[in-house]
Amino acid sequence: MLDILVLRGIIAVFLISAVSATVGSFSIFRGSTFFVSGIAHGALAGAALGIFIALTFFTVDYLVVALLFAILFALAIGYASHRNENVDVAVGIMFAVSMSLAVLFLSMIREYASVAWGLIIGDILLLSQADIEILVVSVTFIVLIFLIFFRKFLYVVFDSESAEASGLHVFRYETLLFILMAVGVVSLLKCVGAILVYALLIIPAAAARRAFPTVEGTIAGAFIIALVSGLFGIGMSFVVNVAPSSMAGLFAAGVYALTLFRK
Repeated sequence: MLDILVLRGIIAVFLISAVSATVGSFSIFRGSTFFVSGIAHGALAGAALGIFIALTFFTVDYLVVALLFAILFALAIGYASHRNENVDVAVGIMFAVSMSLAVLFLSMIREYASVAWGLIIGDILLLSQADIEILVVSVTFIVLIFLIFFRKFLYVVFDSESAEASGLHVFRYETLLFILMAVGVVSLLKCVGAILVYALLIIPAAAARRAFPTVEGTIAGAFIIALVSGLFGIGMSFVVNVAPSSMAGLFAAGVYALTLFRK
């Protein structure tokens, strides 16, 4: 049984690395890294609401509600920034709203709150076969969309004014990018939790951006750093009996710290 759980964890690490290479890298390119944290907490509020609905009204998968909440929050932040609101301000407001809703819904499902709280820290070694299948589908969707619209995303992220002038619908592609971020964040909640999803998505990409100045280098570097960090976390969890995601996050942070000393 343990071998199966470890194998699932390793598979999840590869999939997480793909999300870091895509969602994480483009978050770095766009300068909207705090956005990921805001979405994660919005998803937590949605998960709590999903559990409340399932207990009170009708059966529903709380992760579906979490995804809907995450997309809603992502679109709200995207719309606010499109209306010339500062992105950090928009994310901060939505962060406060999402945490208020999360606390509200959790207080309404006290007996089952542990399920939602489990999404705060996650555990990559406790994933079920269904969790892996959902992760595979989500990551495949994310990677395919990035492959299809890769050049347009780059154009929009690095030179939105020229993209708009050339006839590209910038808001449409930014919205799609925000949705992909939401899908990426929610797909990782059960693996690393809402707290550390930022560490595994953003830190590897940030370290790769400093180490490799090109777009391709950043994407490849983010994948490798996230992969090594995840595998290190799983390995260390058996040595010191701690949460794998915590060790993975610390390893990734250590790699980023090393890049600060590069000339």
